[in-house]
Amino acid sequence: MRIVHKLNMHALRWGAVAAATALAADQASKALLLYGFNFRDMAPGDHIAVLPFFDLVMVWNRGISYGLFQSRGLSGTLLLTLFSLGAIAALTWWLARTERAFPAIGLGLVIGGALGNVIDRIMYGAVADFFHFHAFGRDWYVFNVADAAITVGVIALLADAFRRPKPGVKP
Repeated sequence: MRIVHKLNMHALRWGAVAAATALAADQASKALLLYGFNFRDMAPGDHIAVLPFFDLVMVWNRGISYGLFQSRGLSGTLLLTLFSLGAIAALTWWLARTERAFPAIGLGLVIGGALGNVIDRIMYGAVADFFHFHAFGRDWYVFNVADAAITVGVIALLADAFRRPKPGVKP
């Protein structure tokens, strides 16, 4: 029982560090772009070409990832914020019960990213997105560090689910 407790604390620390790192990187990048480079004064859709395949773009996302479920007004923003906080609570509960570092890091990245976007919704009524990749006539959604952390976290959780041996089966 004591070994499981130590493993849980070890995994919990990894998850907490991942969450804090994702949240700090997200909020720092948003502060730099919004206030350091005055993106907050840019018109939505204005952009700065950085590389032939990468632009910095000012987009206020009133929905969730990739612009899905666009909310209108305070009630929609409040609903998305409450939903996000509920998801963060559920993921934190899962993290507290996780025994291995790899899925704990994945959960931490998702939690930190979700917290970063919740802070935006509370402060601005929308999530600030900036990064736009495009090449060969194709382009990707505009996203932020929080969205990237969530995506990497989900990929880590999926990878862990597929590589983990089933109970009773030797690895």
